[in-house]
Amino acid sequence: MARAANKTAASGTARMIATFAKARREQLGLTQEELGRLIGYTASAISAMETCAQPASDKMLMELERVLGDGMGIFEMARKFILLDKYPAQFQDFALMEAEAVSLSSYETYVIAGLFQTENYARALIGGGSPALSKAEVDELVDARIARRALFDRTGPTPLIETVLDESALLRTIGSQDIMSEQLYALAEDAERDNVSLQVLRLNRGAKGAHAGTDGDMTLVTTSEHHHVVYLEAQDESVLVSDPVKVARLTHRYAKIRSQALSPDDSVSLLRKLAGEARNDQHPPVVQVELQQ
Repeated sequence: MARAANKTAASGTARMIATFAKARREQLGLTQEELGRLIGYTASAISAMETCAQPASDKMLMELERVLGDGMGIFEMARKFILLDKYPAQFQDFALMEAEAVSLSSYETYVIAGLFQTENYARALIGGGSPALSKAEVDELVDARIARRALFDRTGPTPLIETVLDESALLRTIGSQDIMSEQLYALAEDAERDNVSLQVLRLNRGAKGAHAGTDGDMTLVTTSEHHHVVYLEAQDESVLVSDPVKVARLTHRYAKIRSQALSPDDSVSLLRKLAGEARNDQHPPVVQVELQQ
């Protein structure tokens, strides 16, 4: 049933790749089984790709480029658009903008920002959502989310990535304490990158009389064309704010949130402390008691 649904829902890119791959295979006189052997897949996997019952994965596209590409780069170019197909509809337009952004500045209140998520954290978060997804759907979404991390190492130009995390997102257990410990250590490591700034807004911020972050998450983007926009998302819906007056207001609010957060150095120290506590909660120390005879 899932494969039949895939045939109906397949994107234009998936259909183009399926048609082109089949034409190139036949042009080279290869059977599906022979092509499968050349790229490390079964004949049924090739058939599923050509009929869009199971569109090509990123790995398959790389292998198709190697065997069928003939230097044209079509399968390589398709990788970006096939990846976009895996994202939720409300995120697809923003995903392209994010991948090419000059700078990203986000404020996250409930969970760790998607760009910073480890595979285990992302799998637990996506797999635990509602409505429940199939394992294949979870796998696709996790792969797509982890692929976003390529932004950290992009060159020409290197993007500036800032995030302010509400402390509640660090304390909220997703999956298990082991997963949280791994995620928090990974955050601390990412924060050490030259192009990354990470700060934590403490839970007791409101007790100090002012809390600029009570209106929720936002992501400020400087696009590759040096335009300034703000991305907002809630309950499977999203808004891309481009009106200069609104963008300016949200930018000022973000600046205030940053000013109320811990410094980057203090934030990393807190992350490492919380990561250690999460690990200890999962693996409490063994207390040896000497029994008296």
